[in-house]
Amino acid sequence: MNEFGWFFVRRVLQGAVVVLGVTALVFVFTRLIGDPVAIMLPLEATEAERAQLRAYLGLDRSLGLQFLEFLRQLTVLEFGDSFWQRRPNVEIIVERLPWTLLLVGASMTLAVVLALPLGTIAALYPGRLPDRLTSFLSLAGLSIPLFWLGLMLIFLFAAKLQWLPSSGPGGLAHLVLPSVTLALPAAGRIAMLLRSTLIDELNAPYVRTAIAKGLPARRVITVHTFINAAVPVLTMIGWEVTRALAGYTIVVETVFAWPGLGLVAVQAIQRDDLVLVQAIVFVVAILVVAVNLLLDVAHRLIDPRVKL
Repeated sequence: MNEFGWFFVRRVLQGAVVVLGVTALVFVFTRLIGDPVAIMLPLEATEAERAQLRAYLGLDRSLGLQFLEFLRQLTVLEFGDSFWQRRPNVEIIVERLPWTLLLVGASMTLAVVLALPLGTIAALYPGRLPDRLTSFLSLAGLSIPLFWLGLMLIFLFAAKLQWLPSSGPGGLAHLVLPSVTLALPAAGRIAMLLRSTLIDELNAPYVRTAIAKGLPARRVITVHTFINAAVPVLTMIGWEVTRALAGYTIVVETVFAWPGLGLVAVQAIQRDDLVLVQAIVFVVAILVVAVNLLLDVAHRLIDPRVKL
């Protein structure tokens, strides 16, 4: 096996350890802070009824036995049944995951489309009006909380102008407001990083030497500098994807009633649906590890100097 193969195997094993560790932590915390039996039974239920339900759910066993049973189910891709919805968790995840991936994909695509021209123009005119305007817009996007930004977009475009629907799934129009809400802060961070990276590259000796030798300035900027700036910018894009998957989508999906994993995770927490929460965390952890693995591979493909 060559160097790249060993690197890939090592990263997969490291990712498996991360997923197992995150799953174990969530398993312990959900067992310590919640009691689904209290949610599922009425207040007038007797202790015998509570004990019977706890035994039926397997909650009367020790944490170690419960965790081993949970790991056994994971090995065969079984996530148990939801306490709240009374159906297999795998059905819920398969039903909700595409909505989250659609939201993250649309928002990150929009963020990149906005950030690339803004960051490039700001780098080409440092200290001038385009640079100051880009910095102002980026800082504004970074400073505004997601929930407030989402509510303001709903107020303006859904309530006042009535151009777009305010919430819920549907056609392309229903995707606009939640994706814009998730994209604007990410676009600000990507644009600022691209600006600073391009400014450093444009001031590098190889750029001045290439232009002095007669290479067109546009070719030097669009080819050489962008290739060198691609690795840190790609890292930031991957970081934005992981942050969206691991947390930001929860806020956006809750504000816009978007039927993804984030919304159902909040509902599961409110109902002490421990098994469903564990299944969602497990799936999200796998997605985050997969994104980071793809980033490592992309770095090597873009720049062969990157060490594995």
